Amino acid sequence: MAKINDSFLFVYYLAIAFLVNSADANSYSTLGHDDATPNGSNFTFVCDPERYSNLGLDMKAFPFCDKSLSYDVRASDLVKQALHGVSNVGPGTFFDDLVPGSTSFPTVITSAAAFNESLWKTIGQAVSTEARAMYNLGRAGLTYWSPNINVVRDPRWGRAIETPGEDPFVVGKYAANYVRGLQDVEGTENSTDLNSRPLKVSSCCKHYAAYDVDNWKGVERYSFDARVAEQDMVETFLRPFEMCVKEGDVSSIMCSYNRVDGIPACADPKLLNQTIRGEWDLHGYIVSDCDSIEVLVDGHHWLGDTKEDAVAHTLRAGLDLDCGDYYTKYVQTSVQQGKIREADIDRSLKYLYVVLMRLGFFDGNPQYNSLGKKDVCSEENVELAREAAREGTVLLKNVNETLPLDSHKIKTLAVIGPHANATAAMVGNYAGVPCKIISPLDALSTHGEVDYQAGCSDAKCRNGSLIFPAAQAAAKADVTIIVAGIDLSIEAESLDRDDLLLPGNQTQLINQVANAAKGPVVLVLFSAGGLDISFAKNNPKIGAILWVGYPGERGGPAIADVIFGKYNPGGRLPLTWHEASYADMLPMTSMPLRPVDSLGYPGRTYKFFNGSAVFPFGYGLSYTNFNYSLKSAVKSKQIQLNKFQHCYGIKYGNDSHNPPCPSIRIDDMDCKNHKIDFEVEVQNTGSRDGSEVVIAYSKPPQGILATHIKQVIGFQRVFVPAGGSKNVRFVLNLCDSLRVVDYNAYTVLPSGGHTITIGDDIVSFPLNVSFSS
Repeated sequence: MAKINDSFLFVYYLAIAFLVNSADANSYSTLGHDDATPNGSNFTFVCDPERYSNLGLDMKAFPFCDKSLSYDVRASDLVKQALHGVSNVGPGTFFDDLVPGSTSFPTVITSAAAFNESLWKTIGQAVSTEARAMYNLGRAGLTYWSPNINVVRDPRWGRAIETPGEDPFVVGKYAANYVRGLQDVEGTENSTDLNSRPLKVSSCCKHYAAYDVDNWKGVERYSFDARVAEQDMVETFLRPFEMCVKEGDVSSIMCSYNRVDGIPACADPKLLNQTIRGEWDLHGYIVSDCDSIEVLVDGHHWLGDTKEDAVAHTLRAGLDLDCGDYYTKYVQTSVQQGKIREADIDRSLKYLYVVLMRLGFFDGNPQYNSLGKKDVCSEENVELAREAAREGTVLLKNVNETLPLDSHKIKTLAVIGPHANATAAMVGNYAGVPCKIISPLDALSTHGEVDYQAGCSDAKCRNGSLIFPAAQAAAKADVTIIVAGIDLSIEAESLDRDDLLLPGNQTQLINQVANAAKGPVVLVLFSAGGLDISFAKNNPKIGAILWVGYPGERGGPAIADVIFGKYNPGGRLPLTWHEASYADMLPMTSMPLRPVDSLGYPGRTYKFFNGSAVFPFGYGLSYTNFNYSLKSAVKSKQIQLNKFQHCYGIKYGNDSHNPPCPSIRIDDMDCKNHKIDFEVEVQNTGSRDGSEVVIAYSKPPQGILATHIKQVIGFQRVFVPAGGSKNVRFVLNLCDSLRVVDYNAYTVLPSGGHTITIGDDIVSFPLNVSFSS
């Protein structure tokens, strides 16, 4: 065995630090906080022959640098040759005169509203290109702890800004596409050996699992125990992560702070080893949320664990990397105390090193060597940020075609509201330094003479003294545009909301300005979670309402494009906008998705909530009109059962017909060859070109107890010119689309009359499923 000198140990620790010092990377900005090489110097790759020559070493003596060997063999050799340890080397992504900023895309909730899989992947590709360019310049690393794919179970959750919404299927599709955009190296997407598939950058789906309470009325994520039925775990909380691993082939999963049914997520072998690595076959590593092991000890006080107990429990459970210092400080003493084996450490190190090798950290990636400063904040990427903001804009109200405005007929604009001159608020959290932010005020100023009045000093709008001058401006202007809503002072990580209302005096501001306005009034709203704006929806003086989420650095031009008709909005709400009373009906800490009748709790998300809403999931208008017609569909499926498949009973109501063979467990089926195939014609009957989001849902057979009302099974965004039409075809997996998760957490395919609906029941057709032996 070759002797390892201090110079080589530096390289070894540097490689570990490359992963350890990654922090939550911004999943909507090109670069958030991540690791970089020491002191920002340009680092080529570990197995550089010149480096070894300079150190007086023969690289051939180190099998882990032998490219003819598999990554697994090379990683095993590296683990055997080096000391175990974790270092804090690596400061993180940073900006300076060389790279002053990177492209800031809309926040995830806004991008999700586009319902456009190709857009999500394209954003990921742009992000990873800028990341690689900054890595070449010594300003960034290659591991990005992004995206956040937790389902928004409760509209008060402060981190809804970072997520793709409330539907687990849509969230999973976002995850798979965005991860593919970040990770895939062109030409290697379909590699048969997934453990050796090259990575452009490494992505991480987080926070696993059942994490959606941050800080609500004194209940914090650091001590919260999410009591979750297995039915809800399988159906809602785990599904996006399963899709992220199986469809996205993500290289990392991050476990969350909370407990799940009494066990900290980062110490649960069922969640980690059995599910992620076993059932889903993760090709990568599992990492903790930062300081989760410390939280296990000091926050959860789990099993009275010592620090050495905690690192032993988490390592055995399958936690490969600690974002924190517990592995650094206590793994060695845990081994010395006989609580963990060195073999457990070796296993985790192999997973980490294989990811680094796939990234080219050891061998380099020649195909990306040409990337540099010119590829960061490129015109193409900045324009993509603008397009993403436009596609994610949702038109909530448009009475008598208030929008789009005709710039030729408008000379004066009153631009009002706490977000009218927004800059940082548009970018949201986990953001790098944007290339250049253009506020709504600046963008709107190109369309007429502007009288700008803030109306409120900030989003909390505690002082109403600025309302009167805002109303005066509206009384004189040809058109009034109010840009209001909430921001990170109201909804954010570690900050859940108490209610669903606009804060402070904002409602008063909007009403008084609208009532005083001489011309049309347009309300533009910033938010991630829903808002009860029933007052504005019902106010005849407010002609149009736009929701833009947090639209990124080009949010201003995107808003102006939509208002003045350069772009026809087609986005849809990725979560339900509830009435304010919803927040008074159940606590955030109640985890069931289904209604709890004994407590009077309503259902959560559109799948289980059957009450009235301000705006439902999937809602969104256009400047044109679309009609749907069913062109073709298979309306019955008969499945031949073999001798190993058995009927499985599911619960029906007393007055419902229980079929002879109620269902088949999907684990007992070969679902690959069972498809749903239907085609819909989308006609644009209006006078404007536009994009339409076609969402397909399935409804289970009537009478099945405690199942979903409906669920998304597919969606496509299509552009249809005025007066034209386009056929949209769906070919979907039968088992995935008609699945029901029963009380025992079995995923089953029920027999009987399912219903496929398009949009808000615009088109529907029956689909009968039967089994024969």
